[in-house]
Amino acid sequence: MKKEEIKELSTADLKERLAQMEADYVQLKINHAISPIDSPAKITADRRMIARLKTELRARELNNK
Repeated sequence: MKKEEIKELSTADLKERLAQMEADYVQLKINHAISPIDSPAKITADRRMIARLKTELRARELNNK
């Protein structure tokens, strides 16, 4: 998902997507600890996407004040 696509989402959609991605990220980390996954770069990519979503939510929060 690109930055432009993130900006097009509503705040409720962003929060929903963020919650889902955080849950997936935790599960991925657990699975990787038990047995290494094929692509460990996915962990980094997921973490960065979560950061992008949080950044957009924070920017919207600051703009509304």
